[in-house]
Amino acid sequence: MHICIITAILIYIILETDCANLHRLVRRPNLVHFYTMPTPNEIYEALEARRLELGLSQADVGARAFGKPDNSAFQALRRGSSPSAEKLAALCAAVGWEFYFGPARETGPVESVALGGESFAQIPLHAASLSAGHGHENHQEAVIDYLAFRRDWLRRVGVSPSSAVLARADGNSMQPTIWAGDLVLIDRTRADLPVRKTETKARRSSIYAFVEDGHARIKRIERPAEGELLLLSDNPDYGPQFARASDITVIGKVMWWGHTNRD
Repeated sequence: MHICIITAILIYIILETDCANLHRLVRRPNLVHFYTMPTPNEIYEALEARRLELGLSQADVGARAFGKPDNSAFQALRRGSSPSAEKLAALCAAVGWEFYFGPARETGPVESVALGGESFAQIPLHAASLSAGHGHENHQEAVIDYLAFRRDWLRRVGVSPSSAVLARADGNSMQPTIWAGDLVLIDRTRADLPVRKTETKARRSSIYAFVEDGHARIKRIERPAEGELLLLSDNPDYGPQFARASDITVIGKVMWWGHTNRD
């Protein structure tokens, strides 16, 4: 099945061209190919394959995308209904894809190593600390080390190596999930916070790294309304905090964390 890339170029074409004559652009090394737009059934088959690869049900994907555990989006595609751009973007994000059909693309060079016949990507560890409390003011973000992650594992979780960075957490407000000193893997392409009413959420909100008032922090974030944010800690000693969406800059979504036993 061909890959359908939805970019600003495609959006421009949609606005300027009859949809029946749309073509889609696929980039490959030194090549540019045009294909006809995929049908809703082709989109359905691609999403079905991806969700089976992740071990998710259709309802699971619906919960991730729209905050409601049902399979109506999948069934609409199966019946031939064309999805809106917003719905397609949400479905892609729910299965770890970019806003196009296909695994996350690498957008820059990443050093690779081979160990035991497996391919690993070198992910940079930055000097910045992410506070699980009131925030860290980082005056430098120099790369101080690299950690190797298997490329096939990164593909499974939908992270492009060129978009991934590592940092250390500090503070205790995210315990017992994330402890002070833990490494966190951040996907910088996942910086958009979807608006979801809290009463319809089927699972805990995702963890994000962000900057507020010049300080780097790490929290679960809910966005019940366009301009409102709720910052949540996993440690019950810390209550929820309210923030304005305009006051924070999201670095990316935390996709993995590693804890070292310090007994």
